[in-house]
Amino acid sequence: MERKRRIKRKWLTGYLFILPSFVGFFIFMALPVIMGFGISLTDYNGFNQFKFVGLSNYINMFKDEYFLISFRNNVLYTLVTVPCTIVIALLLAVALNTGIKGKSVFRTIFFFPTITSMVAVGIVWSMMFHPSRGPINQFLMALGVENPPQWLVSTKLALFSVMIVAIWKQAGYYMVMLLAGLQTIPRHMYEAAQIDGANAFQRFFKITLPMLSPTMFLVVIMSIISSFQVFDLISVMTEGGPGRATNVLVYRIYQEGFKYLRFGYASAMAYFLFIIIMIITLIQYRGQKKWVTYMQ
Repeated sequence: MERKRRIKRKWLTGYLFILPSFVGFFIFMALPVIMGFGISLTDYNGFNQFKFVGLSNYINMFKDEYFLISFRNNVLYTLVTVPCTIVIALLLAVALNTGIKGKSVFRTIFFFPTITSMVAVGIVWSMMFHPSRGPINQFLMALGVENPPQWLVSTKLALFSVMIVAIWKQAGYYMVMLLAGLQTIPRHMYEAAQIDGANAFQRFFKITLPMLSPTMFLVVIMSIISSFQVFDLISVMTEGGPGRATNVLVYRIYQEGFKYLRFGYASAMAYFLFIIIMIITLIQYRGQKKWVTYMQ
């Protein structure tokens, strides 16, 4: 009996230690999520009473041209930024993993955009992309380009301009993660492959990529989730314009909720975004068995 009491006391002590975190999670995370789903079934605007409308908000989403454009822009943003960011981050990580001099300096330079405020980054790049006074177009005109790109004021280029900034800012963060993964690969595997006559490309594709796949799996999931949550750059650089060219899902949710006070409709969009991210993540988890190699 005394032994059982000691065990129960230990369990109780453990639960008491995690209780503050659990209470904080429930109040600030779980409860708002549950309330958000309830609000998504109403037409609440912040002032009126909760009027239950069922799935009307979810149905109206797919009839809303503005929402469909935002979703299409977000998918395009994801399809471009995720692979480009990962490829650049991988190339930087591989380069820094070699014996080049001044690795710590280059690592700091490449990682520096990550720790910079997103608002500051958006403001600076907006100035750089200015169609007439921006240094980018000034440089192009100095090279003889008579009609340089309009960047943020062009409906065709605005979204890609934001993508450039996002890739520049995020590549350093994923570079550090991939570099950590590269440094866990045993050196003797490269030495054995080199003795067997494998060249640099063969060592990269037969050793580096397979051994790096667990880290790559995490990077892919994080980058996709981040791409569907983009808001800061859009808000600072374009505010969803010109027209609707750069409007994405999170910015559309912000507009519906905090500009037009359609909290029910905005909550439905937020849950749609949650479902999309969850489905993509589950597909990746199911598919990891085919391409992720775990070291024993």
